[in-house]
Amino acid sequence: MALHALHGLVDQLATQPIIFIGGKGGVGKTTTAAALASYYASQQKKTLIVSTDPAHSLGDVLNVRLNNEKTAVTPYFDAIELNPDVIVDAHFAQIESTIKSYANPDMMPKIREHLRLSKSAPGAQEAAMLESMCQHLITAADANYQHIIFDTAPTGHTLRLLVLPEMMGAWTDGLLAQQRRQAKLRSVANHLDSHNQKSNQKDIDKKIDKKDVPNPFAAKKPDRWEQAVAVLEKRKALFRQAGILLHDRTKTAIVLVMTADVLPLAETKRAIEQLEESKLNPSAIVINQLIAPAQSDEFWRLRAERQQQLLQDIDNSFSNYPLYPIYLQQTDVRGTEALGALLRPLS
Repeated sequence: MALHALHGLVDQLATQPIIFIGGKGGVGKTTTAAALASYYASQQKKTLIVSTDPAHSLGDVLNVRLNNEKTAVTPYFDAIELNPDVIVDAHFAQIESTIKSYANPDMMPKIREHLRLSKSAPGAQEAAMLESMCQHLITAADANYQHIIFDTAPTGHTLRLLVLPEMMGAWTDGLLAQQRRQAKLRSVANHLDSHNQKSNQKDIDKKIDKKDVPNPFAAKKPDRWEQAVAVLEKRKALFRQAGILLHDRTKTAIVLVMTADVLPLAETKRAIEQLEESKLNPSAIVINQLIAPAQSDEFWRLRAERQQQLLQDIDNSFSNYPLYPIYLQQTDVRGTEALGALLRPLS
């Protein structure tokens, strides 16, 4: 059985500043992410942990009240628990502000109603969370954090978050291409109108000289689409930066957490297949809640034996990836001290 000492995980990830923790719901992703963050912070490495899981369990594990803003847990440890509702509201407020800059004011009530209904549309929350996650990723990378750890939602959400930067970048390209086509059509229309404008210009100039008459052909204000295009270009650049970081194996590591059970094994297999297809191979796999084989109680002995059988399947299925065990603890692991101790080498 090729299980590595758990402390080897912190050594393996020591040079990769960005760490994503993913896996099936209920297998211990949050505990693993918080343990890594607590350990690195205890070594006086500036660390940020960001939870994208709507379950909001990171604050419970750390014994700290968290919210959508950065909270200092220790002098070297900051934490954020992203609130999907707050993020979606801010995301759609930005969209409304952009549309308002060029839309007919009479249309705004209907546009606002459409945006309100769109908040519940499939993918709306994911898109908003993705953009927020990318912003935190880029901002944190520029803030000299030595480790940025993302405690993600269950596997399916994690996979979409990891591959969406490229998809959203392509979608933004489509919007920009459509805008450029519209700009060309407007340019042609303006060119056709210019002949009529020139023929009337002399008469208008004479009237303007005599009276305080506004010139309808004075220089126009900047194109109302420019602000919308600037927003799209900024968004595209954000996704591009995030995508580059995610695919850089020297900067980003993906760690999958599972338990030695049939369903987590099957889901982890599917997750790795999808990650490999996207060229986002995981760096390691953590097997949580293992039971030590030597047990006097029959129930626990049978459970431990069943886990040992599944560990053989896990070892065969994931032979290309290092496997790290976390054994079942007698009590809940909460607070930075207990979490950090979980990854310290045994003396």
